[in-house]
Amino acid sequence: MPRSLAFRLPARPAARAVASLLLAAAATAHAADGDEGGAIVAPAAHARITFERVKFPGNEKVGLVGTSYLIDVPAVEGLSIGPGVYGAITGRRGGFFTVGGEVAWRKRLVGPLGVEIGYFVGGGGGGSAPQGGGLMLRPHADLVWALGSHAVGLSVSQVSFPNGDIKSTQLGLVLNISDEFRFVRPDRLDQPIGSGGRAGIGFDRIQLVTGFYRTRRATALDGSALPRTIGMVGIRAEQAWGPHAYWGVEAMGAGQRDVAGYAEYLGTVGYESEVVPHSVTLGGRIALGMGGGGRIPVGGGLLAKASLYGVLRLGDDFGLALEGGIVSAPKGDLRAASATASLVWALDGPRSAGTPARPTRTEFSLGVERYDAARKDGSTRPIDAAVLKGDRYLTPNLYLTGQVHAAVTGGAGGYASAYIGGGWRQPIGSRAHVAAEMLAGVAGGGGIDSRGAVIQPMVYAGYQFTPAFGLRVGAGRIRALDGPLNATVLSALLTVTYGVSSGV
Repeated sequence: MPRSLAFRLPARPAARAVASLLLAAAATAHAADGDEGGAIVAPAAHARITFERVKFPGNEKVGLVGTSYLIDVPAVEGLSIGPGVYGAITGRRGGFFTVGGEVAWRKRLVGPLGVEIGYFVGGGGGGSAPQGGGLMLRPHADLVWALGSHAVGLSVSQVSFPNGDIKSTQLGLVLNISDEFRFVRPDRLDQPIGSGGRAGIGFDRIQLVTGFYRTRRATALDGSALPRTIGMVGIRAEQAWGPHAYWGVEAMGAGQRDVAGYAEYLGTVGYESEVVPHSVTLGGRIALGMGGGGRIPVGGGLLAKASLYGVLRLGDDFGLALEGGIVSAPKGDLRAASATASLVWALDGPRSAGTPARPTRTEFSLGVERYDAARKDGSTRPIDAAVLKGDRYLTPNLYLTGQVHAAVTGGAGGYASAYIGGGWRQPIGSRAHVAAEMLAGVAGGGGIDSRGAVIQPMVYAGYQFTPAFGLRVGAGRIRALDGPLNATVLSALLTVTYGVSSGV
């Protein structure tokens, strides 16, 4: 592993969708409790990539890429669950994204031949597609051929937006990469544990990114001039491949009103090396994925990047990175130079085994929120949004959080928001707790008048049914910094708790 990486080195469709997400969370909690022996549990995990051409009204074809990360439920053989993201990369619907949860069941038939049946529930849309409120359902059946830890195959799926005009059945391709999801049982979080290597999803570092794109002169999708400077914020997560190479994922969004709703989701690979031992690292990377929204002309949504960067270590766990590069939409008019600065935070690494240490509390939540959203037509109407939330604790009480929210009802399909922030959790007795958090991020799309940057303070009351499985209900306020969106938020989340070992 590169030293620079580790530094130390119900009846309505919406109701049924919510129920599916909650059942998925409950199944994950059961998985966390499934192993009674030993502190560390390691069920199999599956990173899936799919591609299919979905038919929109008018016989319009849109190439849709799906990525999901599914974790086996030990109590039910072949069952796995996890988050997923789908987005357009061909056609003319750049900016069409959905995020949500997926449950799947797989079985070996004969020899290397197997079958997988699954169901995705999420929210999103965009690209001016007829997605209605934004709720997306995707049942699928796959026939796969195992090649060691990988599997390839054919998929038949149906993509539908029950409160919109999209319903399409199609064939597609699927790639499945198997690994394991190592975690510490939630009832052992107060005991020192040796890590034995990577834990959780397995990322070695994350980066909190801010910067800008400097575009060439071009025309936005509404015929106006494309802004020459576009402010961007986002996050990257990366894992080492040997001593110098790495792979990862990144998600970025625009934070200004004239391109509110623009978002990106890409995979990345890179190479880096220390040029000043224990101090300075130089490297380069490329990225490929999907982007769009906010009137930015990206064609079908395919997006590519290339960049060079330097990292200055600020200590064993943190660093500052400066990066410059280019961004291009091969089938659209977006061409831009990019400049970013990021705070780099080293997490667990493949060699982080040795002296036992107290595990790091980690939580993943699925749920819904509701508020009255100001619209661009001047009205204010309620929306429901699916919420995916991940928390990593810095102390027993203080945590960092990253969240994605996407509309599923309210005629706001395509509206999404992404946040980073921090919070404080205070136990009350052995099972109850209260919490408060402050979020900042970007939001746009779906006709909601957010104009880019938003903040969302929240307070919660929670109850742990088991050490792994709990419920949080909350209230707060979402407010656009430069727009009329300003509303009270109510939320309900089912939370799965586990530990990642940080023994060194």
